[in-house]
Amino acid sequence: MFIEKEYMESWMKRIMERFDRLENSLVKPPPERERQTLDGELLLDNQDLCIMLNVSKRSLQRYRSLGWLPYKQIDQKMYYLQSDVERFIKKHFEKRYKPKR
Repeated sequence: MFIEKEYMESWMKRIMERFDRLENSLVKPPPERERQTLDGELLLDNQDLCIMLNVSKRSLQRYRSLGWLPYKQIDQKMYYLQSDVERFIKKHFEKRYKPKR
């Protein structure tokens, strides 16, 4: 069985158009955010910390006001050093959630 060249090319063109439509309809993940660092240490912003600690922005503001959570302010935006956040978690969260024996 032989297929004419024009017939085969038309079918291949249709298949490729379908692939292109399928590719365009796929949901693409958002691009990865560029992580900012200060002196080689990761900087976290309010959104990162709210998600990580499962707290509100107001809670973060309270932690800053009480002096519990050190921060850096750059262009009206708050940033936290990863090491400071780890220290804060160890000091204020771990004692609250220690299992009782």
